[in-house]
Amino acid sequence: MMALKIIQIVWYSMLPIFELRLALPMAYFKYGFNIYESFFIAIIGNMIPIIFVLYFLTWLETILCRFTFFRKIFNWIYRHSEKAFSKNYEKWGKLGLVIFVGIPLPMTGAWTGAIASTIFKIKPKEAFWLIFCGVVLAGIIVSSICVLYSNLALKWFF
Repeated sequence: MMALKIIQIVWYSMLPIFELRLALPMAYFKYGFNIYESFFIAIIGNMIPIIFVLYFLTWLETILCRFTFFRKIFNWIYRHSEKAFSKNYEKWGKLGLVIFVGIPLPMTGAWTGAIASTIFKIKPKEAFWLIFCGVVLAGIIVSSICVLYSNLALKWFF
């Protein structure tokens, strides 16, 4: 049963929209993992697909963009990622990628950061570590909110 819960947390962490922002609170509040276990599992799950995005996105794009449907999807994704990340990149350079990924808001996570790093030609190995630092930062923020919320809720209701 514990393994199934871990697999679910990792799975939710891997999804582009939810990522760590959903998986960590789910592990902590719903499944009863302590905050350190929740943090660790969610970060690992969040980083698994990023390796593939960084190393295979360009290859996948060249294959799929032969078809108009996929070309439109890739163009939309690239436009969104470039628009979302370009101001951070201009102001902060590569450190902007850490900040961009580390802010736990919708459409600013590791997936968008990986796509943005491809657009801005950041080498995959370097981008991986920058994104990892951003995911850890997001994990710290989300963990802090979870612990603060649970402490306030306990004091408020009991």
